Amino acid sequence: MTSPSKNELTIQQLFDLSGKVALITGGAGHLGRSMSVALAEAGASVVVSSREESRATAVADGLPCVGEAQHFGIAIDHLDPDSIRLGFQQALTGAGQVDVLINNGLEVLGNDLTSCTFQQFAEHQANNAGYFELARFVRDHAVIRKTQASIVLVGSMYGMVGSYPDVYAGVGNASPVAYQALKGGTLQMARHLAVYWATDSVRVNSLSPGPFPGSAAPEALVSRLATHSPMGRIGQPQELKGAVVFLASEASSYVTGQNLVVDGGWTAW
Repeated sequence: MTSPSKNELTIQQLFDLSGKVALITGGAGHLGRSMSVALAEAGASVVVSSREESRATAVADGLPCVGEAQHFGIAIDHLDPDSIRLGFQQALTGAGQVDVLINNGLEVLGNDLTSCTFQQFAEHQANNAGYFELARFVRDHAVIRKTQASIVLVGSMYGMVGSYPDVYAGVGNASPVAYQALKGGTLQMARHLAVYWATDSVRVNSLSPGPFPGSAAPEALVSRLATHSPMGRIGQPQELKGAVVFLASEASSYVTGQNLVVDGGWTAW
């Protein structure tokens, strides 16, 4: 039987986030809440952000605490550079450091190809500007501390492939063109930042969920999304928990510039 080297981390140690602080934007939302729970369960102190501090605090207060972990709720509107700056400083004041960033927040746009205006399209791309600004704060913070950091940008299967028009026909607006352009940019930004920040010991990856409609989605839309999935069903938020902890932790220490897809096989067609 082969025994591990005395310097080799166990699988439990690789996935352990004890002593780390993770900041997650949109941490009170449909997918963000499960990812916040996952980070806490892995041992991290979690700073949950939302545009409404009360929502973020409510989620943070309900997270499990492992060991000496402490959780906080703060307000960050990632379309507002002043809010990003102040929110990041608030995170540092409360938690002392930030080792992991999950850029998950999103200002939703409902207008599709037929009704999206020039201004709406342009403003929607500011979601990526917010992702970049916050990521740069985390990178600079890590460089000053001379430590490692992991940054995860939440993308989408729709940053990789176009949507099926028949999925949305007659039951709602098409997947917004501005969203498709946004998420394609998110994936490319992760690759670009990864190669520039690798020498700073800062890893940057993207996590792309597939069909994870929320409770407000029309039943007919949910059914059609499931039909187009090789697994024949939609995703459940908890099915992102393993992926986000993997990318946040030392389990992915040699992974940067990659896009981890959790889509039930949607993009494998």
